[in-house]
Amino acid sequence: MRLLTAADVHALLDPDAAIATQRAAFTALATGEAWQPDKIGGGPYGARSTVFCYAARLDAATGPVSKFGSVNPGNHALGLPSVHAVLVALHPETGAPVAVLDGGAVTTLRTSAASAVAVAELARPGAARLAVLGAGTQGRAHVRAISRVLPLREVTMWSPDLAEREQAARELAADGYPVHAVADVAHAVAEADVVVCATLATEPILPPELLRPGVTVVSIGSFEEHRREIGTDLLEASAAVVVDHVPTARAHAGPVVAAGRPMELLALGEVLGGRATARRHPDDLVTYLSVGLGVQDAAAAWHVIERAEALGAGQEIAW
Repeated sequence: MRLLTAADVHALLDPDAAIATQRAAFTALATGEAWQPDKIGGGPYGARSTVFCYAARLDAATGPVSKFGSVNPGNHALGLPSVHAVLVALHPETGAPVAVLDGGAVTTLRTSAASAVAVAELARPGAARLAVLGAGTQGRAHVRAISRVLPLREVTMWSPDLAEREQAARELAADGYPVHAVADVAHAVAEADVVVCATLATEPILPPELLRPGVTVVSIGSFEEHRREIGTDLLEASAAVVVDHVPTARAHAGPVVAAGRPMELLALGEVLGGRATARRHPDDLVTYLSVGLGVQDAAAAWHVIERAEALGAGQEIAW
């Protein structure tokens, strides 16, 4: 069995490859090739952290994958990532363990890559200004991933933590991205063509009236029933609400659950395959709401495993 650390995962899954894996994941989901059960998530009453477990299989050629971990909002104060996880992949025929991967690294790369797939499909023509609300690991990763699909001229970054947003902006600017920190949400989104929300907020942070016509909103932080970084009002103002997986979004996405009534949701895989249309006019507000899926992990993990085997990367351990 092969052990792959976070450094291994980042070295073996470059941004363009990550984006390709996520397009493959959503396509397989839409065509019925993938197996995607409901996720498990929650924890004891009063606990700040959330336990999660995702299982899935991309296709018959690749084996089952399961990711187990937790989301820990208090880690910010400790200087640690919010998400820690372990991902296990099994052989497609024998079921023997093939690899153990750092699940946090896989989560970071596949989530931002999936958003890039959505942005490439949903953003209006000529989109070049990005706003990112949240300056943590995911906020930074989204700047890097979306720069692969849009010719970014300007990136505004906001976080309620002044030091965090300024540090993130400095790091990204030093790497050549046109990023600058701003003091509030209104200034961040005023000229944006695409707005990414990457927070753990339990109350909406983005009033729809702040958005200019034609914006694409990406929310990755509303992945549990009580997390609502965007509100139902923003979904209702959208010409289309696209999700990673309709059943999962109806069961778990905070603003969808809060609506208390059925609303039309489009699956990203159906949009990618041309079986559904999200943006019909350049001035449409379009929202992509991501809850996170095991099939995304499966697609990314098997790419990493195959490259690791080809290159002899990682550590072989007896099982």
